[in-house]
Amino acid sequence: MNDHDLKYWIALKSIEGVGNIGFKNLVDALGSPKNVFDASLQTLKVIPGIGEKTAAHIKDFNNWKNADENLILAEKLKVGIVTCQDPLYPGNLLNIYDFPVLLYIKGILSNDDINVAVVGSRIASTYGKFTTEKICRELALKGITVVSGLARGIDSAAHRGALAGKGRTIAVLGCGLDIVYPPENEKLLMEIAEKGAVITEFPFGTQPNAPNFPSRNRIISGMSLGVVVVEAGEKSGSLITARIALDQGREVFAVPGSIDSAGSRGTHQLIRQGAKLIESVDDILDEILPQIDGYFHKPEPGDKTPHREIVDKERTSDADVMKMLNDAEKSVFKCISLKKVDIDTVIASTGFKAAEVLNILLNLELRGLIEQRPGKMYVRKE
Repeated sequence: MNDHDLKYWIALKSIEGVGNIGFKNLVDALGSPKNVFDASLQTLKVIPGIGEKTAAHIKDFNNWKNADENLILAEKLKVGIVTCQDPLYPGNLLNIYDFPVLLYIKGILSNDDINVAVVGSRIASTYGKFTTEKICRELALKGITVVSGLARGIDSAAHRGALAGKGRTIAVLGCGLDIVYPPENEKLLMEIAEKGAVITEFPFGTQPNAPNFPSRNRIISGMSLGVVVVEAGEKSGSLITARIALDQGREVFAVPGSIDSAGSRGTHQLIRQGAKLIESVDDILDEILPQIDGYFHKPEPGDKTPHREIVDKERTSDADVMKMLNDAEKSVFKCISLKKVDIDTVIASTGFKAAEVLNILLNLELRGLIEQRPGKMYVRKE
């Protein structure tokens, strides 16, 4: 979308009374934000969720300078602005009730991301941080993108773990992208932007005020297939994220901790309420992987929107399969037969690094070409 069109999106979103739902209703009714500004007061006020007061705010709007300044600053800071109509907009996020109509992005969003959120207490124990880094490193090695909120404690450990696993991670902020919060995470933020993405729905200049964080949390859970809570007190914001995730139909996982630790009370409460107890990344993947076909599908003829390619399960010919794989995937696939083979054998046969082999195996598994058996053994699907 060009800057001329984006200006109307930014301007409309900034108007008092026009939230994400109102914005969507206006665009659904009138076709575009520009058409909204061109519409009459009478037309605007009868649109659901708008009313006379908000309609008047739209007609009286004249702060175009602010919209222009946001666009100028975005270019200066190398920040992308993606609307909910953009193909790069996270598909899972569109499934929540009040999805953000605009996202500011530093880094790269990918349609191939399989997102799992990992959150927890800002005041984290050594055990909590160690466990978080371990889980997220292993998720990254499996090709999973770790989503968190860049907060102190567990969030920071989640991002560091994903980066240590040479994987992608996404940080969702409760402020504008021109503000680093917490300030000590500036270096981490820049590394996340290089290896993944830092995103927010808030325009430049927005301070990290308390009401922003519940809004941020709905994005963290909304763009993910599941939410892992590592440590949380009884009144932790992470519990709010877990409740939001449940409302959004996402999976909720909790890591058990010491019965003597205050940080375990929230996670143990979640487990009692039905959250899935996890002891390893396999407990997460066992729930997440079966969902993938529901989120990614084959494109219809003429559909240019990028999709994860899922191999037709009826297609059994090796020749047909090989046409759909890149060279690295072919090398790994050739190592796997109808007899079980372990990952060390695949690494030795291909000469690839362990992380690369793990990522390829996960992609082949997601495509329905192979399956993992107990003991980390792999076989082709018959």
